[in-house]
Amino acid sequence: MPWSRFDQTSTATLDALPASANRRVISFKDAMREAIDQAMNNDPRVFAIGLDADDKFGVFGSMLNLSHPERVIGTPVSENAMTGVALGAALNGMRPIYIHLRVDFMLLAMDQIANYIAKWRYMTRGKVKVPIVIRTVIGRGWGCGAQHSQTLGGMFAHFPGLKVVMPSDPYEAKGLFLAAVKDDWPVIFIEHRWLYKNTGAVPEEMYVLPVGKGRVVCPGKQLTLVATSLAVVDSLNAISKHELDVELIDPRWLKPLDEDLILNSVRKTGRLLVIDYDFPACGFAAEVCAMVAEKGSQFLKSPVQRMTFPDCPMPASGVLEKAYYPNADKIAERIRGILNGS
Repeated sequence: MPWSRFDQTSTATLDALPASANRRVISFKDAMREAIDQAMNNDPRVFAIGLDADDKFGVFGSMLNLSHPERVIGTPVSENAMTGVALGAALNGMRPIYIHLRVDFMLLAMDQIANYIAKWRYMTRGKVKVPIVIRTVIGRGWGCGAQHSQTLGGMFAHFPGLKVVMPSDPYEAKGLFLAAVKDDWPVIFIEHRWLYKNTGAVPEEMYVLPVGKGRVVCPGKQLTLVATSLAVVDSLNAISKHELDVELIDPRWLKPLDEDLILNSVRKTGRLLVIDYDFPACGFAAEVCAMVAEKGSQFLKSPVQRMTFPDCPMPASGVLEKAYYPNADKIAERIRGILNGS
């Protein structure tokens, strides 16, 4: 099988790769483009489908100049039906990459995603594979407002049968995407548009990162900080700028969640702050806090805390957006408050 030589996942961080590994620097969007191109070259069953999948802008540049443009299919504005087409292809042995340019548009396909894609393997006792990757873009932009700026990762993680991943840098993007395409379960692949221009070292060869395994971005002793996607970048800036002794964990996968990694860190630090750029009620941050409260309460020196969006829709005004979104300084202020007992 085309993916058999990638059965062994790579080590969890770029620093741990052999010295011979290619350390060239490319952008997040180019890492995504390379991953898609290599997946298509490696496996003729891989194809991309979705609204504007074949657009000249190439999904924010992540699908330009692919080696197999004939396997990139633009679709009508019919999200539920077209997602069903991708599901049918997956059930018949193909490995589709379905693209929703905004996570908000995925809500129109929730019947297929929640009632069919998430449930087929269970209803067939695992006999039927559902190897579909659903790419979707999140994040604010030019005053996108309440209907084009949501995240909703916690909502998708709520459904049994779906895997949910949120990469935070170019190296993670490539390795996690190839892992998602290789997987026989449906994967929701969530990309923050503010990450596309970020750069980092990415090996040229194919590699996959482990499913359900997070990473320690930087070690620390005073507090465990769990952050997702763009929040990882902002948290790292906060730690560096304000010289905080904090252990930053990028879980990568909202589901399956690397509980042991988080609990082992909390055992060491005794404090937990979860940062998730999403709504607070019933979200991913709440899930991590509940998990630590249930399984690691004996390690805690202070109550678990979370930092999310306010519990209201996103504003379109740039000034209000700034107030709505967390940033490095706000994160540092929150950390100091926890360490000071406030």
